[in-house]
Amino acid sequence: MRIGLIAHDRKKEELIAFVGRHRDVFGRHLLYATGHTGRLLEAELGLTVHCFMAGPEGGDQQMGSQIAQGEMDWLFFLRDPLFAHPHEPDVSALLRISDVRSIPVATNLATAEAMISSLAAVSQGDGR
Repeated sequence: MRIGLIAHDRKKEELIAFVGRHRDVFGRHLLYATGHTGRLLEAELGLTVHCFMAGPEGGDQQMGSQIAQGEMDWLFFLRDPLFAHPHEPDVSALLRISDVRSIPVATNLATAEAMISSLAAVSQGDGR
């Protein structure tokens, strides 16, 4: 499966810890991330991650384009709801296209933990 990984600055450590806890599952799939998040995942967890631009520089839109073209299956996007983001229109567009294309999206750690169980079952079911 093709999995998108995004985290706002205050959520990057949380995403890295989450992916690290489930490294065996994520390691079986193709991973995509916005710039800084992807580089951190590669450096700290040793995973191979295709990195788009940073979110505010167009990375959110690149991820959205992948979703719109049917080239992304899941999205883990840990958002910081307590901080106003200057690129909020891009974030809204990304979430909207995810809904249009029926892509499962986790925007917080509780949902991410719930989704990872399904992803683990899918991973084991197809032998990847």
